[in-house]
Amino acid sequence: MSTVLNAPLLLIIALAPLAGALVAGLAGKAIGRRGAHSVTILGVLVSFLGSAAVLNDVANHGARFNATIYEWMVVGGLKMEIGFLIDGLSAMMMCVVTFVSLMVHIYTIGYMADDDTSPGGYQRFFSYISLFTFSMLMLVMSNNFLQLFFGWEAVGLVSYLLIGYYYAKPTAIFANMKAFLVNRVGDFGFILGIGLIAAYAGTLNYGETFAKADELGKLSFPGNDWMLITVICICLFIGAMGKSAQVPLHVWLPDSMEGPTPISALIHAATMVTAGIFMVARMSPLFELSDTALNLVLIIGAITALFMGFLGVIQNDIKRVVAYSTLSQLGYMTVALGASAYSVAVFHLMTHAFFKALLFLGAGSVILGMHHDQDIRNMGGLRKYMPITWITSLLGSMALIAVPFFAGFYSKDSIIEAVHFSHLPGSGFAYFAVTASVFVTALYSFRMYFLVFHGPERFRHKPFPGEHDHADEHGHVHVHEPHESPLVVTLPLVLLAIASVGIGYLMIQPMLYGGFFKDSIVVLSAHPAMGEMAREFRGAWGMAMHAVSTLPFWLMVAGVLVAYVLYILKPGVPAAIRSRFDFVYRVLDNKYYFDWFNEKVLAPLARGMGQGLWKGGDQALIDGLINGSARAVGGLGAAVRLLQTGFIYWYALVMVLGVFALLSWQLWPYLSGLVGR
Repeated sequence: MSTVLNAPLLLIIALAPLAGALVAGLAGKAIGRRGAHSVTILGVLVSFLGSAAVLNDVANHGARFNATIYEWMVVGGLKMEIGFLIDGLSAMMMCVVTFVSLMVHIYTIGYMADDDTSPGGYQRFFSYISLFTFSMLMLVMSNNFLQLFFGWEAVGLVSYLLIGYYYAKPTAIFANMKAFLVNRVGDFGFILGIGLIAAYAGTLNYGETFAKADELGKLSFPGNDWMLITVICICLFIGAMGKSAQVPLHVWLPDSMEGPTPISALIHAATMVTAGIFMVARMSPLFELSDTALNLVLIIGAITALFMGFLGVIQNDIKRVVAYSTLSQLGYMTVALGASAYSVAVFHLMTHAFFKALLFLGAGSVILGMHHDQDIRNMGGLRKYMPITWITSLLGSMALIAVPFFAGFYSKDSIIEAVHFSHLPGSGFAYFAVTASVFVTALYSFRMYFLVFHGPERFRHKPFPGEHDHADEHGHVHVHEPHESPLVVTLPLVLLAIASVGIGYLMIQPMLYGGFFKDSIVVLSAHPAMGEMAREFRGAWGMAMHAVSTLPFWLMVAGVLVAYVLYILKPGVPAAIRSRFDFVYRVLDNKYYFDWFNEKVLAPLARGMGQGLWKGGDQALIDGLINGSARAVGGLGAAVRLLQTGFIYWYALVMVLGVFALLSWQLWPYLSGLVGR
């Protein structure tokens, strides 16, 4: 028998991080660094413990909650309210968001310990990341589109603040503005989709909208023969493309590395980029009615998964390698959504959150150990200097490349299998893309791993000195001996590593083939992927054992072996390959020229349109016509003011003249008649 969750508990879960953010942000100077990190960690800890209790009730006792907490206003029957919808999907997201956020908060104490960017910057950073957590919780807990949009925009705003945390650094300011503007493009489509739902369904509530889904599916878009539901779903997906960084709205995500490493982990693992995946999964009752929209989702995800993975192969910044792996994995999740395997998409979202947070925080630990050098070409041999960072990073990399029994294996292989069973027109290309991406992922992941932790110790004679390396008068760079990070940094790595290893094995059966998402996700019989997978599922152990006979497994092994040969056994070969295929390298190095196109074509076009509106609309219309008429009235008023002398005799003369003129006008017809006779 299902039980109803406690509304006050849900409010505490959502508002505890907000309370911590407000205290750290408004009273940061008074409470100091220790007070700021203590109060924000306490807030997120309370939220995580509450989320864990909710997940237990949802999973084991069938608990549910769907109600309005606060009604803001009613406009013509359209209710605007704050409410919570708690089921398997939202409960899982709440736990993932709060756990990863808690690990990031703890990790930040060590990572930002020496930060002196600005007075109060440490407190400000903790306030921002706690506010980020609150925003994401409001998004995933919402039961209506208004609250969803609030959380959607709030995570975008806070990401802008966090990416530009180093506000004196021009590249950081450019990156946060880029993220803000690109997301506005996606959000324009998103709000159009919400507007269409409000206009045709007459509600902003999820449940009421889904109840009218069949009616919406029978309507055509006014003025043409497009299906209304297809237009709605494509508009919503454009919003997801911005938040979850799908081609071509992916360009902001790699540049978000300009923010401190903890926020890179939070953005890429558990917040913001997962918002789009969650939203499409939540909207499954709508997307299931449009094969056209699903096919678009499938193709966009496949392109992102494959082509963004190629870019990871040539990156030398340790954080950017992990960033491009995020883009590729988001493509995998999007492909699963397009194949109607929504539960597989959010399953990969969950496993990815743990191992991607682990990889980012591991990269941050390496950066600390290397005294803020991020170039993997300057590293090597760190395994013996940073043993905890090494072993946890290895485990995270094995989860990412889908080694059997690791978390990423169960979710990634399930995505490949779901695409294989899909009947959509784009499924053939998507299957090729996600299968080929297995090799690419293994190649760039273990390229980074081998260059950082194995091979010669290049940090003693850095081939690529960075901004933090200062040469003496003889041209020698002072060598900083690498060191393991403090416990406050390594403890989150260990906890995330445990989840990265075991969570997939434990959760694949209930999340994909049990009833965990039974009332959260809708899949029509016309989309058979999940049914086919259920018939072939051998259990977690059997799936891992069967993997050794599949193509993805051997592609993964091949990727690791190629990386080992190229970067350990034959380190000169990559340079030779680069020189021979220089054109391909330049295309990859310029990121397929998306940034060039945006900066050289779209930006001037937008600037030209803006100037046209300024010249034609503002200056010609407003200044010329509207302001011109105002000036004419002002001139007339100035002329009339000349008649206002204040002298009585002047006013009397004007009155006499006025009476004379009026009488003359009235008597003129009579007088002219007399003259005529």
